[in-house]
Amino acid sequence: MSLQALIFDVDGTLANTERDGHRVAFNQAFADAGLDWQWSIEQYGQLLQVAGGKERICHYIQASCPHWQPPQDLQGFVAELHGAKNHHYQRLLAQGVIPLRPGVERLLQEARTEGIRLAIATTSDLPNVLTLLEHTLGKDSHHWFQTIAAGDMVLAKKPAPDIYHYALNQLDLTPSDCLVFEDSQVGCQAACAAGCRPIITVNDYTQHQDFSGALLVIDDLENPCHPLTPQVGGMNGAESVNMDVLKSLWRTSTS
Repeated sequence: MSLQALIFDVDGTLANTERDGHRVAFNQAFADAGLDWQWSIEQYGQLLQVAGGKERICHYIQASCPHWQPPQDLQGFVAELHGAKNHHYQRLLAQGVIPLRPGVERLLQEARTEGIRLAIATTSDLPNVLTLLEHTLGKDSHHWFQTIAAGDMVLAKKPAPDIYHYALNQLDLTPSDCLVFEDSQVGCQAACAAGCRPIITVNDYTQHQDFSGALLVIDDLENPCHPLTPQVGGMNGAESVNMDVLKSLWRTSTS
């Protein structure tokens, strides 16, 4: 028995896409639609408690727009607005303004070298995932991942475990065969509910959230400027989260 696969969330985990990517794209879509909605950095952090872009728009309308008159086909309106957001977001990705988080590409390459399978489990729409991969890892990098579970492939989004159940089914693996990478409490809850033990790389939006059940909680996979100091878990003196660290964490999770 050995570690078989690594499963990655995307937004906030592979790259810090939320504040300067999705938020900016939402605001551009709102302006295009003639709406006076403008999501601030702080407000968007609160909205991230709701998984899924269309769901986030609906939540905002219900919570913050009591006097706004919705169109008759609200669901269609939200879907169109979200599609416009995705267009702006993909344009931002194509400009190369959103890099991968430190250590992500290195770890992916290490896993590939050792024959560890890779997968993605995210609430982000599939075209957004593919565009991010293409403009950070290369045109054919989506082939690195045996399965990409994304967007509306399941009915219930995180913190429901459905997207992880779907990914595991596609991989034909059990939760104990894998390690999961997340950045948020919602993602941590989804992974744990699926029976997986996540590794959390926090960001400015998530650093104070509850990560009960995580194997490791840390700022990044690597930092050349100072040693990594885990909030939860240990790295046995390693300077970065590498395959040796992951195998040790996996053994801890299965013992």
